[in-house]
Amino acid sequence: MLAAGTDLSAFGRDPWWLVVVKAVAIFAFLILTPLIALLAERKIMAWMQMRVGPNRVGPRGTLQSLADGIKLALKEGIVPAGVDKPVYLLAPIISIVPAIMAFAVIPFGPEVSIFGHRTPLQLTDLQVAVLYVLAVTSVGVYGIVLAGWASGSTYPLLGGLRSTAQVISYEVAMGLSFAAVFLDAGTMSTSGIVESQVGTWYVFLLLPSFLIYVTSMVGETNRAPFDLPEAEGELVGGFHTEYSSLRFAMFMLAEYINMVTVSALATTLFLGGWHAPWPISLWDGANTGWWPVLWFVAKVWAFLFVFIWLRATLPRLRYDQFMNLGWKVLIPASLVWVMLVATAKALRLEGHDARVVTLVVGGVIVALGVVALVWNILRRRRAGTTVVGPPPDEALDSTTAVPFDPATAVPVDPATAVPFDPMAGGFPVPPMPGQRLPTFERVSGGPS
Repeated sequence: MLAAGTDLSAFGRDPWWLVVVKAVAIFAFLILTPLIALLAERKIMAWMQMRVGPNRVGPRGTLQSLADGIKLALKEGIVPAGVDKPVYLLAPIISIVPAIMAFAVIPFGPEVSIFGHRTPLQLTDLQVAVLYVLAVTSVGVYGIVLAGWASGSTYPLLGGLRSTAQVISYEVAMGLSFAAVFLDAGTMSTSGIVESQVGTWYVFLLLPSFLIYVTSMVGETNRAPFDLPEAEGELVGGFHTEYSSLRFAMFMLAEYINMVTVSALATTLFLGGWHAPWPISLWDGANTGWWPVLWFVAKVWAFLFVFIWLRATLPRLRYDQFMNLGWKVLIPASLVWVMLVATAKALRLEGHDARVVTLVVGGVIVALGVVALVWNILRRRRAGTTVVGPPPDEALDSTTAVPFDPATAVPVDPATAVPFDPMAGGFPVPPMPGQRLPTFERVSGGPS
């Protein structure tokens, strides 16, 4: 339910030139941040993995990102034969534009004076601003899907399909994590959500929503360990395999702008937005003037550091593991948590103000339940894949012959009677859960 008192009267009154100034400032922020993030990612990953990192171009390698951008701009743009050329050329644009548009409703700070005009540090706001962000960012996946389809190649197509499945899976969990914020704040306006966190941030009151959103945003942006649409070990380069020059650079820029967008949204919804963190908030002027822009940017960069940290430390998940995490863990946990938040909201409307206790205790319980569920899934998978050979209760040993399917001459698993040939594809493969490698009869001796 939207809060009737959400005041959006400060928006829509700016002169046209001030709107242009704000839009240009946001665009410059979104272009410069990926440029710095590329260099920071290389430096931080090199530090974490005890490597040197970029150190040739500019002082200590600080101009490496600029050099890479110039290199991509000067490279020849190759369009392979057999592509759907209009869609092929349009896909990078579809991918990058929604990422930029989503920042229109992100608040950078409170009202300030710009050339004598009082205006909020936000381009605009809506009663359904967060839904606008969800709708716009969801369009970005069309660029990836169309790039994979229009390339006329197998691996890009598989990458585009993977990206579609990821967005469908993790958009549901992300939307449910937003629902908990809407219920407690009573508004979908981004400025209203920031104001509702004065005193206590939602990262403490709505901890499960925060954890679910952070996991979902990594999956949404196709970043490691969820970078399956562009897994180079399986798909060469994924959906952008057939792209080069500036069109490839646009896909890379879209990825980093999406990282900034989801980080800014996480800051707005869960970390108090532009409000100063404790103990800086004890200073009376911390949340006035231009200081809040600094706190907001620092929080965004904290999330960008987490993106880099994950890429430097975690291996890529298998695709079935990634889907199981979304559908079997995050979505059920989100549903349970939304019900708890709705119960706390109903109790508060009835005059029983147990909001903090209910949300904190319930959040800890749900978070522990999610951890236990993930651990149980991993434990069962580990137990199912470590058993090779017949179970102990079966009277089979290394000299027992394994029955064969008479039609295919493939050995039949004695436990499940399902034909399983580990060399069917020309190279050995591990058994699936519930399957066991067949035990072949040993033949002693040989030709004399």
